[in-house]
Amino acid sequence: MLTKTIPTTTDAYTSFSRSEWSSLAYQASVSLTDEERTQLQGINETVSPDEVEQIYVPLTELLYMHTTHAVNLHNDQNRFFHRETKKVPFVIGIAGSVSVGKSTTARLIQALISRWPNRPKVDLVTTDGFLYPNKVLEERGLMKRKGFPESYDIRKLVRFLSDIKSGRKSTEVPLYSHLTYDVLSEKSQPIDEPDVVIVEGINVLQVNKKDRRISPVFVSDFFDYSIYVDADEENIIKWYIDRFKVLQHTAFQDPNSFFHRYRHLSETEAEEVALSIWKTINGVNLEKNIRPTRYRADMILTKGNGHRVEQVQVKKS
Repeated sequence: MLTKTIPTTTDAYTSFSRSEWSSLAYQASVSLTDEERTQLQGINETVSPDEVEQIYVPLTELLYMHTTHAVNLHNDQNRFFHRETKKVPFVIGIAGSVSVGKSTTARLIQALISRWPNRPKVDLVTTDGFLYPNKVLEERGLMKRKGFPESYDIRKLVRFLSDIKSGRKSTEVPLYSHLTYDVLSEKSQPIDEPDVVIVEGINVLQVNKKDRRISPVFVSDFFDYSIYVDADEENIIKWYIDRFKVLQHTAFQDPNSFFHRYRHLSETEAEEVALSIWKTINGVNLEKNIRPTRYRADMILTKGNGHRVEQVQVKKS
């Protein structure tokens, strides 16, 4: 009796080593200044010129192909339907664990896309603003599950993306303060006729598998392209602890900081607290909710030591 071989999920991707990927760039002159790279990199994270030129330049060149294809398809459909409709924004989703560096990835992509020949307007939206306010989380007993799927107002996030993809000229998104660890009720981010929208957050590739009544569609249904930023958990834990220790001597010193109580911890105590938070909250969320979404992405960036991307996987089409 013959047995059927079931393909693995990774069979759906073409894998590139760092050197293979870097060889694909044909516009190596597109880059960022030292000052720009410093402004875009995250806490305790250094973005080298090589990282920009070898990883992010070819990445954004691939995205340029996708956006050009989307524009051509839109024009062809206008001719087919005998209608003149405005092209809606191209939406890119970026997912990954806490402390993996996805925010830096999002900012680098935004900066490089804005340098495309057509100088597109690029807005970056983080899903932190779509968390429920702390008051609501406390009422629902969810403060220790902040970042888990149930801590987000998915309806509001889906409504925003629906507005974007329906061609609405302008809208607003809520903002979040990492200092106070809460949504800013009095402030919002205006989104006014962008060409490209980057949506970054740990939850953007998750599905509402527990309760579809939350939303009949998924956040990722609105994405034209999606990227998952990955790394071994051992590295992510190290980056998380290192960031915690940096913040302890900077942001945590502010009396308005939600984590102000940790400002006087010794280095050993700070490491223990950070590791405890990771093991009880962020690590659990990564294992149960975030990492399982990895193969829903069109591209997977796998990082090694020092946030250096070592492998790029692109879903076959």
